[in-house]
Amino acid sequence: MTAVSIRDIRKVYGKNTVILDDIDLEVASGEFVILVGSSGCGKSTLLNMVAGLDTPTAGSIAIGGRDVTHVPSKDRDIAMVFQSYALYPNMSVAGNIAFALEMRKVPKAERDAAVLRVAKMLQIEHLLERKPGALSGGQRQRVAMGRALARDPKLFLFDEPLSNLDAKLRVEMRAEIKLLHQRTHTTTIYVTHDQVEAMTLGDRIAVMRAGRIEQLDTPQAIYERPATKFVAEFIGSPSMNLFACERGGDGLRAGGVALPLNDAQRAALGASTALLYGLRPENVTLADHGVPGKVIMVEPTGPETYALIDTALGHLLARAPGRLVQRSGDAVQLAWRAEDAHLFDAKSELRVA
Repeated sequence: MTAVSIRDIRKVYGKNTVILDDIDLEVASGEFVILVGSSGCGKSTLLNMVAGLDTPTAGSIAIGGRDVTHVPSKDRDIAMVFQSYALYPNMSVAGNIAFALEMRKVPKAERDAAVLRVAKMLQIEHLLERKPGALSGGQRQRVAMGRALARDPKLFLFDEPLSNLDAKLRVEMRAEIKLLHQRTHTTTIYVTHDQVEAMTLGDRIAVMRAGRIEQLDTPQAIYERPATKFVAEFIGSPSMNLFACERGGDGLRAGGVALPLNDAQRAALGASTALLYGLRPENVTLADHGVPGKVIMVEPTGPETYALIDTALGHLLARAPGRLVQRSGDAVQLAWRAEDAHLFDAKSELRVA
């Protein structure tokens, strides 16, 4: 069953400033969909339209089969969690969680039961009498989530809810949000610029760029088969190695080096002449034979090590488990499997293999 249907959505400011350009997106009931992209790509604008905080120039939005394109936000049966928490500083935690229910004239006994239910779910029962000013950032975000949960809405909307937290808290809250969705199975649309959040949280990811969806698929599919150069560079940490190459006989060459290709990749090349060759850092390995290079920099992180290596192809980043014995200035050789390479047309930036 489709929970949210976004059809042909456009948003134009002034005469020709296009913020969203013909967006189509179907979200299934109980699905967790991520809108991810760099700042200014239109992801928060799209979320605000689903929430009823902004109106589209053209197109329609339906929630639960009901057209809500011009329905006020309060009548859409949604709950939204903001980046800034948006808590009432003069109210206790319990008062903040219960406020939306009180505005809907829910009886006090039901309000109290809802507050206790979500407080236990989010492990904040001991904070119910405190004011927001006495809470940490992570605790405030839990309260904001609790306020949304208390309403038991048809749709959760998250607008970069973890951006104000430090790295450790982001990891903890990311796990809380995932567990929350597993418990409630409430349809969720989540906006972030952090591709790690997108990869770990979403059932599907919509990668946005300049007001359009570049690719919509599962996290694994997007990582393994990025549809465009932009998606290949944006999804993955660290980013994919990409370098220009050209046809040479029945294969590809770059910097005087013949690049590994398999039969399927050769067949997919078609008439393309100028191409981009991509390699994930974890697929570039130090070997006894391969492309020669010199280590520029080594970055140990504990469980793995990154090495930036200067080659005839350009600078390549390799990721290896554990620690490397190589140091800056050491000569090395790099190798990879043909099936791990990603090929893109240099002009259209679309995937060709």
